[in-house]
Amino acid sequence: MKKTAKLYQQTTASVGTILRTAESQAARPEQIYNRRITSKLGVPIETVNSDRIRIELYKINPGTYHGYAMKVKLKDPSAMSMSLGSESGRPGSVETTMRAVSRHGAVAGINAGGYADGNGGRHPLSTTFYKGKYVSGFQPSFKDLSFVGMSKSGKLIGGKFYNQSDLDRLDPVFGATFVPVLLQNGYKTTIPEKWRTAPGRAPRTVIGNYKDDQLLILVTEGYDEKGKSGATLQELQNKLKKLGVIDAYNLDGGGSASLVLNGRVVNKPSDGSLRPVPTHFLFFE
Repeated sequence: MKKTAKLYQQTTASVGTILRTAESQAARPEQIYNRRITSKLGVPIETVNSDRIRIELYKINPGTYHGYAMKVKLKDPSAMSMSLGSESGRPGSVETTMRAVSRHGAVAGINAGGYADGNGGRHPLSTTFYKGKYVSGFQPSFKDLSFVGMSKSGKLIGGKFYNQSDLDRLDPVFGATFVPVLLQNGYKTTIPEKWRTAPGRAPRTVIGNYKDDQLLILVTEGYDEKGKSGATLQELQNKLKKLGVIDAYNLDGGGSASLVLNGRVVNKPSDGSLRPVPTHFLFFE
């Protein structure tokens, strides 16, 4: 009986060791890939880590511009959301990224889609998806406009959509619109001529994803919206490609470009203060 019990204990211990080894080996490719992409970013200057999310903040300064890269691993899809409007809930209402982060209890936030001023407010541009519905109905992609958001499974989705069914098929949970797409499936897209020159250099906010679904956000500095400082979209496109990003989308930039982390504004807004805008992407611990 004692021999049987001892044999059972040994077998159980062996099975446990095998399972732990298998789990460790299964995680290795993910760890190796993460080390590879992180090595291109350098050493993080700030880190947030919880059961739901991991955020790493890096400085980027290739010489022609400077700014920040924020790598985000969503351990839980609900750790990222989008805000729309202000606390009033009125159509066309706006707030700064800092206010959105504070109001929703987020740890980080960036500005999101573009907007159009009119009817006494500042309204999100084109297709905007929020709380399970299209804010002003689905609007087919016009010219160079592209949608960017997240799916229910926590994957970055985006591109041009001419039929609502094509976007619905991706199960969006939220998203906004701006222009242009910078990378698709690891390949550079053609940047529209207008966006190459007007402005050439500017503050920028860009969001992209790696093949393991981690997100990379670039926010570049710039103090003159006429294009005398900041980054060009071609420069950011090349940077994202070198960093190993698969898909990337330009968000609203200029005075709208903003990055908030741990209760402070990380970048220096070109307007001198944060610009109130309709939509923000938010991240939660």
